[in-house]
This record gives sequence, C-alpha cells and structure tokens, in this order.
Amino acid sequence: MSMHTATTVLVLAATLSLGACAKQAPAPERAAEVTAETTAVPAPTQALPLVVVHKSPSCGCCGLWVEHMRQAGFQVEVRDEDNVNPVKERVGVPYGKGSCHTAEVGGYFIEGHVPAADVKRLLAEKPDGKGLVLPGMPMGSPGMEVPNGHAEPYTVELVRRDGTTAAFAAH
Repeated sequence: MSMHTATTVLVLAATLSLGACAKQAPAPERAAEVTAETTAVPAPTQALPLVVVHKSPSCGCCGLWVEHMRQAGFQVEVRDEDNVNPVKERVGVPYGKGSCHTAEVGGYFIEGHVPAADVKRLLAEKPDGKGLVLPGMPMGSPGMEVPNGHAEPYTVELVRRDGTTAAFAAH
C-alpha cells in the first residue's frame, strides 16, 4: 500500500468513526490565518476548576478529549445529552463555530477539541470574553489524533462578549 493510500485510509477511518459527532457539529468556518506559535503557559499552582462537559452519549472522540483534560489535571464531570444545541445557545457559541461537545469551566465555555494548555492559559489570563472555540474537528487536535501522528494546523479562537472572535492560539 502506498503512503498516499495509507493516509487516505486512515483519514477515511477517522472520519467514519466520528458517527454521531460529525452529524451534530455545525459547519465550521475557516479562522483567519495566524502565524504566531502558541507559547506554553504554566498551570496555576492552585487546584484547577471543575470542567463540565456536555456531549452525545455515542461520541467517542469526546471521551478522548475528556481523558486529555483529566490527564492535564482537570476534574471532569460528563453530562451525556441527546441534543447539546441548547447548551451551545445558552453559553453563546457563535453560529458556525460549533463542534461535537461543549464544556463549561471557570465562567467560560470551551467548544470542541481545545488543548488543555489553552484552557489553562484562558483561566490564568482571564480575558474579557465568553470562551474558546475550535470549530469543526481538526485532525490531530486532542481527541482527534490518528495513528500516523498527522495533524492539521488549527486556530483556537477567543469569543468576545459581543460574539466576535479573535485568534487565541495557533497549533
């Protein structure tokens, strides 16, 4: 099997394994190009706040993101829900910026496969905003890893109080 064929098979397998996730996620919009690399921010010395994750009971990639957050030191409460759209509307996820799960932590929302380091930075810096979004489900983001290690570049965005977004971290 050629390298191109193997990659195509892995991408297809990853896409097919998303099942309910891909059907529930609103169509992502492309974020503005960001060239700056994310700098790591050390975790606060105090205990991290509880992360409440709203997800479909049948979503495997959401479970992998939950594990990523736990490994980063967060306590996580999972709420399996058949329809997470009311949660997205309540917290203010902008249309077109959705993903397969929505979390709440420290007065912010976290939409999608946002890396734990970005969540820790958000909590440490406390910017004036509603939360972070990672539209869609980029391959290689936490919970969306593939066996060959391939990762798509992606940008995590800060949702401001007025609903507009700005680049927060580039990966």
